[in-house]
Amino acid sequence: MKKTISLVLVLALGLAAEVANADFTFGTPTNLGPTVSTSADEYGPWISDDGLSLYFSSNRPGGHGGHDIWVATRTSKGDNWGTPTNFSPIVNSSFNEGCARISLDGLSLYFSSNRPGGYGGDDIWFSTRRSEYDDWETPVNLGPVVNSSAHEITPSLSSDGLELYFSGWKSPFRPGGYGNADLWVTTRPTKNDSWGDPANLGPVVNSSRQDARPYLSTDGLLLFFDSQRTGGYGYGDLYVTRRSTVSDPWGPPVNLGPKVNRSGFEELANISADGSDLFFDYATSSNWNDGDIWHVSIIPIVDLNGDGIIDSADMCIIIDHWGTDEPLCDIGPMPWGDGIVDVQDLIVLAEHLFEGMPPVELEEVNVDEEDDGSQVELEQGQILVVTLESNPTTGYSWEVVETQESILKQVQAL
Repeated sequence: MKKTISLVLVLALGLAAEVANADFTFGTPTNLGPTVSTSADEYGPWISDDGLSLYFSSNRPGGHGGHDIWVATRTSKGDNWGTPTNFSPIVNSSFNEGCARISLDGLSLYFSSNRPGGYGGDDIWFSTRRSEYDDWETPVNLGPVVNSSAHEITPSLSSDGLELYFSGWKSPFRPGGYGNADLWVTTRPTKNDSWGDPANLGPVVNSSRQDARPYLSTDGLLLFFDSQRTGGYGYGDLYVTRRSTVSDPWGPPVNLGPKVNRSGFEELANISADGSDLFFDYATSSNWNDGDIWHVSIIPIVDLNGDGIIDSADMCIIIDHWGTDEPLCDIGPMPWGDGIVDVQDLIVLAEHLFEGMPPVELEEVNVDEEDDGSQVELEQGQILVVTLESNPTTGYSWEVVETQESILKQVQAL
């Protein structure tokens, strides 16, 4: 006879099980609406540190030609975005300008463009200004050390201004990569120094497929990018790789999951300075001609004991792990933590005290004998249902090849 056992995944995370820190999930993605997202192509969002300005690229009417950089503003984080305006006639040209990123001090602007004067099809350019009240100066090409005869796009600057991540895009591709577009980083000792020779992020991060358009979180611990690697949910998906400190290597990338990724193409992730919001663009197909800007909240998992309410019991769990790197309790100051359980995590917990947590909607993932030898990856809220041949005499058996500590448990046998 057949017996069925259900195995519940105990994992407080909306990402896949490879992530070390199980401490955040996502809300429901929403389109920013017709003020920002139009029938034209909108892509490459970047939210200012105060959350009141949203920069993006579009070929909507009223620009200088091709794709221009635009900016929408709002009075407070709870307000709707106002009508976007063209960013700057000094920065925008009759060619394509995209993926604007402004430094933490607000005085440097990096973007990609195919305007004349570069070294390849697309290059990385930058502009500076004396103060946030001054106009941007004429853009300057970042030069032949970073740019090449290939395509370099989507620069992402670290908060200290000493790391600059970027990617290739289309043929011809930068030599020395692992696929048809890779992620690279160039560094410099100080802001007054020149950028050094770019280094490929290597085969742990890059794949044999397209890996492109990186964005570095303000704490420098997460690097988001989009990829066409196998195992995704659509033509291109958003992934994230993590490092424990800014001196550590990047870990294996993790798909952001089906709540964010769909059947089309998600790309150009951007995280707010406080880590609470993810912006990205989504196109329904690979031609990227119908992109819209989307937003989804990043929610820390603060119900540490899973009893449905945030209270003193959860606070005691943090105290019990004080000074450690326990992933369950490492929820601040960013939702993904900072590698140590301390007062930052208590502050995040205190912001949610006595909140009730909604029940988890469970989804079955069914496997049977035909799946023998295959690998199953589960996400939060999924139940693994394993159907095995058995009889009352011999019973049945199964083996977990690799798992985090005690994330599987048998809940019933039929």
